[in-house]
Amino acid sequence: MAEIIVYSQPDCPPCKIMKMFLDEYGISYTEKNIKTDKQAMKELTKNHKSYSTPTIVIDGKVIIGFDQAILKNELNIHD
Repeated sequence: MAEIIVYSQPDCPPCKIMKMFLDEYGISYTEKNIKTDKQAMKELTKNHKSYSTPTIVIDGKVIIGFDQAILKNELNIHD
């Protein structure tokens, strides 16, 4: 199983949709709230070159924003 990290923040509708999507497919992930976790914010901006949420990292590959087609492809989801 891939290592998946979701960088999110409260009151971010796309973040909620991203997590619902992953939960729907039973995909395990680690959530990092950039508002309450300063280290997560540093990781997001410095390591992943993103300033947006949601940002998802799948085995080191960074995907910024919620794009269902890209996520399905990266996670090998076939309906």
